[in-house]
Amino acid sequence: MEFKINNKATNEQIKVVFDSTLEFNKTRLETNSVLKIGLNEKQLSAKKVKKIAITLAQTANQFCLESLFLPTLEIDNFVAIVAQAIANNDYQVHKTGLDESEKNTLRSVTFENAEQADIDKAVAIANGMALTRTLGDMPSNICTPSYLAQTAQDLAKEFALSCEVLEESDMSKLGMHSLLSVAKGSNESPKLISLNYQGNANAKPIVLVGKGVTFDSGGISIKPSINMDEMKYDMCGGACVLGVMRAVSEMQLKVNLTVVVPAVENMPAHNASKPGDVVKSMSGQTIEILNTDAEGRLILCDALTYVKKFNPEVVIDVATLTGAVIIALGKHHCGVMANDQVLADDLIAAGKHAVDTTWQLPLDEEYDELLKSNFADMGNIGGREAASVTAACFLSRFTKDYRWAHLDIAGVAWISGNKKGATGRPVPLLTQYILNQI
Repeated sequence: MEFKINNKATNEQIKVVFDSTLEFNKTRLETNSVLKIGLNEKQLSAKKVKKIAITLAQTANQFCLESLFLPTLEIDNFVAIVAQAIANNDYQVHKTGLDESEKNTLRSVTFENAEQADIDKAVAIANGMALTRTLGDMPSNICTPSYLAQTAQDLAKEFALSCEVLEESDMSKLGMHSLLSVAKGSNESPKLISLNYQGNANAKPIVLVGKGVTFDSGGISIKPSINMDEMKYDMCGGACVLGVMRAVSEMQLKVNLTVVVPAVENMPAHNASKPGDVVKSMSGQTIEILNTDAEGRLILCDALTYVKKFNPEVVIDVATLTGAVIIALGKHHCGVMANDQVLADDLIAAGKHAVDTTWQLPLDEEYDELLKSNFADMGNIGGREAASVTAACFLSRFTKDYRWAHLDIAGVAWISGNKKGATGRPVPLLTQYILNQI
């Protein structure tokens, strides 16, 4: 997809007209040269702009249009929202075994009176989302922990980043027995992937930690078989932070960014962790594994201890952590919990600006008490009540030394049904947060 700037439509371009006389979201092909999109500009929110852009892209492909010319409306972030939505709509799921996916007919979009910086930002974020979606949509027999590590190494080569991949023996020496307990039942070797971008030599890094469970069977606490195929998406947190790294590197932002992906596969086997086992984390705290399907927090806690070595400005973990967040917030907002209110507020504001929204849930000490164990410093679950909150309380026990926020993206990372696929969220939210810090 190509995005350009011009003040006049060419003969081969279809001119888009935003017409307030039509009802919102109603489209029609008026002539061979004009495409009318109905809207009420006085009531136009960022979410409606995004919805219109998606409708526009879908309509263009429906009518086999190759090139569009768009007026730029005087609405905050209009060009960036529209360009990102159209570019993201251009993503095609790659079917395994086929050399190429089906191509959309829309090839280029020209904006009238736009800023190139807005277009470049939108394209970079869309490219980050495309990487995230590609990794998420891959079958788990291809997208293994080793594949994620290779993807990080490829990004390092493309953008001159530094990359380190810790193997099982390295993690064992560091005392990451919580993380390794999840990988015990799988033939796939666990990896701890670190990728570093330096755009500001004098700044502490923003650190993003992404959960990378490339397939989650639940382990011995095995999941129901229905929809278990979707557990290949349990690495979308890891895919997301790699997508953010791609976007930031492509924009060459003046910021320091480190992303860390603990990558494992959670499988049942004769040597898999069992309910009732006790393991020691890298922090020295012991954990009673009451449910092997609460595995994400077991790998994240060691990664959150590990990232102290980077002397971070902030740490944000991103994880498809709990089904409970879907009950609480549905598929519209991801959940945010933090030990620093300013950080939580900044993430909420970035989500609104990027049209990739999050909603804050509490992190009170009363919830933390639900994690008590008779046999270890804590259990890895706190019961059914407020399960998303107690999961975050668990993680908070490993984040006392820095400002930290947790994004539970289980509701927004992918969609089910006949359009099943990864969404690329929350790459826009996190990229906008980083832009705002600059």
